[in-house]
Order: sequence, then C-alpha cells, then structure tokens
Amino acid sequence: MEEKDKPRISRLTAIITQLQSKRIVTAKYLAERHKVSVRTIYRDIRTLEKSGIPIITEEGKGYSIMEGYHLPPVLFTEDEANALITVEQLVIKNKDQSFSENVTSAIEKIKSILRYSQKGNIDLLADRIYFGGNHKGEKSSNNLMQIQSAIIHFQILKIEYRSSEKKRTNRNIEPFAVYSINENFLLIAFCRLRKDFRAFRIDFIETLVPQNERFTPHNMTLQKYFKNYVQ
Repeated sequence: MEEKDKPRISRLTAIITQLQSKRIVTAKYLAERHKVSVRTIYRDIRTLEKSGIPIITEEGKGYSIMEGYHLPPVLFTEDEANALITVEQLVIKNKDQSFSENVTSAIEKIKSILRYSQKGNIDLLADRIYFGGNHKGEKSSNNLMQIQSAIIHFQILKIEYRSSEKKRTNRNIEPFAVYSINENFLLIAFCRLRKDFRAFRIDFIETLVPQNERFTPHNMTLQKYFKNYVQ
C-alpha cells in the first residue's frame, strides 16, 4: 500500500464508524470532520457503496446505513482507550446513580473488545486518575436515565418536586433538555402548572412517573432557552 493511500483508507474507516453511530449524517458534517471538500465526501460515499456497504441516501438530508447492518467493531487506539477510562472516572463522580451504572456498563462492553495489552494499561490508568468533587461518592438522584428516555420520546412526566425552599408541588412537565452546573444536573422542561419553561434540579425530584401521554415538541433550542430565560 502506498503512503498516499493511507489517509483515505483511514478516512473511509472513520466514515463507516460515523455512519453507524448516528441515524443520519450529512456530507457537510463529514467534510468538516475530516477537513476535506464535500465533493471528496461524495467520492468516498460512492467508494463505500461499491465495496458493498449498504448506504442509504436521503435527498436533502444526508446518509445512513441500512438498519440492521453492522460491521465488526474497530480496534481502539491507545489514546482512544485512555480517553474512555478518563470519561468513566469522571462519570463515577457524578451524583446520579442511574447515569453512573449505565455508563459503567457501556464502557465494560467497550473494554471487552480492547486488545489484551490495552486491558492491562487501562486498569493501571484507572488507578491513576482522580477527579475532585463529590469526595464521598454520594448519589443524590436516580432519575437521569428515565428523563433522557422521556426527552427523546416526547413523553409527559409527572413529578413531585421539592424546591430549594423545601416547598413541594406536583407537576406535569414536558422534558426538553438536561444540563450540568456546579456538579448538579438540571432538567429544562415546559411546566404545565406554570405554563412556561422551568429548570428543575434533578436531585430535588422526589418522585417521577412517566405518563402514557405524548406531547408535541416545542419550537425551542438550547441556545434560545439560554438567551430568553437565563440572561
């Protein structure tokens, strides 16, 4: 293999991974990720199609891989494996039990495909990484996974909420987004009681019950929310 061929082969492999990791990917996104022209991405997609990869083109939207088609997992580089362990140690420090458990489980599955030599190295690295904050490893909530599911399925949540002033209210909310600040997760949601968007600290949610009712997504983005409600 000639040296000049290596960058393209590396890029084609990365494109396959990116197509498998997202529902749909645009040529513009791929071009920006790989610092090439959109025309080059068009040629790459044609090359992958000719090699038997079942790529679906959605006019005006982008590319995806046929549902159910998967290639064997690619090998991780040493830096990528180290980055995963760093992420795991960072997540362990967060205060939501459901989040910690699911990330740890996901990374365990990823570790199973690492090379034998990498497995020893990541165990060593895990013992040498420390993040400050939440020193006792306390968990103050267990709702993040249910909230994330409700966000993507546009599902109403019924919550009992305890405010910072210790006042309790029952609310039906339409979950929109989650963000983290000062080691706490906050849920942005449209509150049907207040008829407006509100931010709820997840660890202040006493009970959370998903409802069968679905809601129509609001014409809102995170950028618009922060501009209109935070400033």
